[in-house]
Amino acid sequence: MATKLITREGFNRLQQELDELWRVERPEVTRKVAWAASLGDRSENADYQYNKKRLREIDRRVRYLRKALEDHKVVDYSPQQDGRVFFGAWVEVENDAGDSLRFRIVGYDEIFGRNDYISIDSPMARALLKAQVDDEVVVNTPAGKATWYVNAIDYVKEPA
Repeated sequence: MATKLITREGFNRLQQELDELWRVERPEVTRKVAWAASLGDRSENADYQYNKKRLREIDRRVRYLRKALEDHKVVDYSPQQDGRVFFGAWVEVENDAGDSLRFRIVGYDEIFGRNDYISIDSPMARALLKAQVDDEVVVNTPAGKATWYVNAIDYVKEPA
């Protein structure tokens, strides 16, 4: 079960996607379906079949986004978070082999398409919660326990 948290930026991105699908893409696909349907035999009409399928995909995504935007709790930055790892933090960690990672702890709906975001539900994020700089955290992974050291924590937006 995914935790129903989302950052302000993630919420805004989902809202923009919903607006784009509902106000721009869906009306255009609906026009194409109507045009293709007016041509007659729908069973062999590729335009009609493809666009009907696309319309179902859009409607499915719109339903999901509306429910997600209702259900998720937006978590904004608070100065009380400074110095510890909480939701929305950019964290830099390093292991004994010298491998270093930098990522942001976000909600499940925000991780797609981003290599530098991890879900709050991931073992790494769970292990890091409330950690401070120079803390050692043990992460339980399918391959066994892994030890990581917290090098940096910040809540500033990542430079583009």
